[in-house]
Amino acid sequence: MTVDASGLESARHLLERSGTAERVAAILRQYITDGVFAPGERLSEPVISSALGVSRNTLRESFQLLAHERLAVHELNRGVFVRVLTTEDIEDLYVVRRATECGALRRAAELSTVDLSVLEQALHDGRAAARAEDWRSVGTASIHFHQALADLAGSERLSATMRQVLAETRLFFVLNENTREFYEPFLDCHDKILRDLRRGRFDAAEAALDRYLRDAETRLLELSTPAPRGTGTPGTPR
Repeated sequence: MTVDASGLESARHLLERSGTAERVAAILRQYITDGVFAPGERLSEPVISSALGVSRNTLRESFQLLAHERLAVHELNRGVFVRVLTTEDIEDLYVVRRATECGALRRAAELSTVDLSVLEQALHDGRAAARAEDWRSVGTASIHFHQALADLAGSERLSATMRQVLAETRLFFVLNENTREFYEPFLDCHDKILRDLRRGRFDAAEAALDRYLRDAETRLLELSTPAPRGTGTPGTPR
């Protein structure tokens, strides 16, 4: 399967100031985060370079960056593919997520003010998508909600770490997300976390977030049978 890069042309304006591999990688990372590019899909050099209007060399550099972030793998004589996660990957990702997101809330509690508007918008978007039964968009809104939680810490390094971790997490989400059963309970958890934050109850919000992340990890592992340990090769998990 080869990715559909037809929408990438609309992202060309993001390259106007800089046509660097880092900027290209950021665009591709966002497409992975939003679930547009799914695990096991081939990232076609000619298709993507044409869509973004960048050279093959620049694109190859961006692929190397994505590979370093464990979002892509290069298969000899086959090309570059969006990575497929293992069970061990998802367990480790949730260790990092609990440390990062819960730590962000502890840091936010020390600040004089926090802006909850992005969290409000992400929850609104998730509710609207659920009403439309657009579960992939519910997943995207969830990713945005958790990025906004990390951003409350006001640390660019922490936010950057979270962007990479959430992009990896989405590689697993897209295999299991197209059900009401999977997402509706988490929307309610988002609502509780936000209500606690509005009231300045950061400890309660952190406790709710920790429970949410542990439940999400358990659900993902129950619903999925990822690739065997030690492999990142493309394919459709069984």
